[in-house]
Amino acid sequence: MTLRFSDVHAVEILDSRARPTLAVTLTTAAGTRVRAGVPSGDSTGSREAVEVRDADPARFAGQGVTKAVGHVNGEIAEALLGRDFGSAADVDAALVELDGTPGKSRLGANAITGVSLAAARAQAATGGMDLWESLSAVAGTAPRLPVPHFNVVNGGAHAANALDFQEFMLAPLGAPSLADAVRAGAEVYGRLQARLAAAGHATGLGDEGGFAPGLDSPEEVLTLLVEAITDAGYTAGRDGIAIALDPAASEFWHEDHYVVAGDHLSSDQLIDRYQQIVERFPVWSIEDGLAEGDRDGWVRLTARLGDRIQLMGDDIFVTDPAIITEAIDRGIGNSALIKVNQIGTVTETLEAMRICRNAGYAQMVSHRSGETEDAFIADLAVGTGAGQIKSGTPARGERVAKYNRLMDIADEQARPLPFGIG
Repeated sequence: MTLRFSDVHAVEILDSRARPTLAVTLTTAAGTRVRAGVPSGDSTGSREAVEVRDADPARFAGQGVTKAVGHVNGEIAEALLGRDFGSAADVDAALVELDGTPGKSRLGANAITGVSLAAARAQAATGGMDLWESLSAVAGTAPRLPVPHFNVVNGGAHAANALDFQEFMLAPLGAPSLADAVRAGAEVYGRLQARLAAAGHATGLGDEGGFAPGLDSPEEVLTLLVEAITDAGYTAGRDGIAIALDPAASEFWHEDHYVVAGDHLSSDQLIDRYQQIVERFPVWSIEDGLAEGDRDGWVRLTARLGDRIQLMGDDIFVTDPAIITEAIDRGIGNSALIKVNQIGTVTETLEAMRICRNAGYAQMVSHRSGETEDAFIADLAVGTGAGQIKSGTPARGERVAKYNRLMDIADEQARPLPFGIG
């Protein structure tokens, strides 16, 4: 198979937060057109690949991406047009070489990510395959429908409230199928809204579609979630609907301590609090429980709770194969969040996932706070057999697009794909 492009074009669009991002369209020599929208994060790790933005205060408060668009339509297009590539991985290698910086800061990770996502789609289309099938073939993995993790309460950088923990998620681990898992998430979401309204809380939404009530204690939120799960007729726990947390602790780390609901906590005191939460509530996964710079604390957290729950690295791992390898060697965490735009190319993302699989680390494919309607991550989760995905609530179009894509994949198969974490 050869990939040859007759047109490479990017345009500035809006993400789900009314901030600019870009979409990239590639046209193959055979006339096939593919398009990819680029997500953008708000709560970001310090070692993520670097977006290029305009920094023009007179336009989108400096957040415009016309420079990144120009890089795609100019230098990147010149490098790709009229050239034969053996695979999307070869396109990715050319992009990395062209940029020439460790963090993709010259051309911009946003520009490179858009082209890389579109190139993966072009490879699938050229091979006459669904995207998830093509990704499975490239990665050498058995496809699997993932358990969705619905972010139903937002705090931290994702909401204008006093809640320090960033995400509270529903994880229908006990659901017999993907469709049942999506239904469970939607039903509990509705019951949670009713409970919040009855208690006099606002039911406005955060960046990822979760409710943003005027609460500051994570334990209060967890109590509400258990009640909503019960209200909807489900069992709270790993046999029914469990809870996953993303405290995003880097956001409430202050030099040498954490501040949660006004409490000043050392690393060990916060670890103690997590242990109490796990013992009291059906929490099965904690993502970014400590700050990315608190690596010694991460080791202690893993030693304390790593045999009981999933401890997932996001800011501390940033989907970087080298960083993940180092963390595995140090005994940090037991699972990794996977975001293509953190590292910048699909090829590097698949390598990060391969390293995790070989080390026995679980993986969860993830959206970003600034999303488009692009559902690439649904195919990525299925094709790589990751077993877990998070894409916000079952309520906003850019989030629901991913869950609906998963249900389409499930429905299209003559022989059902396996479902679950595996």
